Amino acid sequence: MYAIGDLHLGLAMNKPMDKFGAEWTSHHLRIEEKWRSMVTPQDTVVLVGDTSWAMDMEDFAPDLQLIQSLPGRKIIVPGNHDYWWGSTNKLNALDENVYFLKCGFAKAEGLHICGARGWLCPNDTLFTEHDRKIYLREAARLKLSLDGAMKDGATDIVVAMHYPPLSDSGEASAFTALMREYPVRLVVYGHLHGEGGHAKRIEGSNDARTVDGIAYKLVSCDYLKFSLWPILL
Repeated sequence: MYAIGDLHLGLAMNKPMDKFGAEWTSHHLRIEEKWRSMVTPQDTVVLVGDTSWAMDMEDFAPDLQLIQSLPGRKIIVPGNHDYWWGSTNKLNALDENVYFLKCGFAKAEGLHICGARGWLCPNDTLFTEHDRKIYLREAARLKLSLDGAMKDGATDIVVAMHYPPLSDSGEASAFTALMREYPVRLVVYGHLHGEGGHAKRIEGSNDARTVDGIAYKLVSCDYLKFSLWPILL
């Protein structure tokens, strides 16, 4: 199983990413090359949001076609830029090999995969009272996902979130408090970009950092140098 996030595809949008840095030049080709060299059809790839810049399903179609063409089963959680994400049930009717995860859960490699988009956490420098309603709603969605997995007999859970589940100062949140009540082993997340963003990650310098028995790993594609991170529990 592998994880990666923030693909920021935009094949129908003419939205090159190199304005965010030279490393983003033709980044989708670099991701595709790494993906095909690492992933087999029997593997699973968890994508932690901001998959596409598309605003609707019509513009998302070529990005989805690229994802479908890549080997492995895909599990996708929403990010803050995934405006194309409409009805999750309709999305999950498109391709049995691509699962869109929102409030539900998936199973792979003997693990239960839960997730939510997440949101800015209180005590984050950018958090305002306007964010609180969304933050609490996302915590409720994560709880639905975790409760569903437990009803299915989960003993080892991987949580996929787009936003980091702690504030940028490292303080705990409703997300971390919730996950401590369940058998969560690992949290993979994205959203953070560039040196400034990467410096706010919740982890050690190389591998996932463990906090209260749960490991955390930033898997934004630019942080991974446009490769994929193997989930090994």
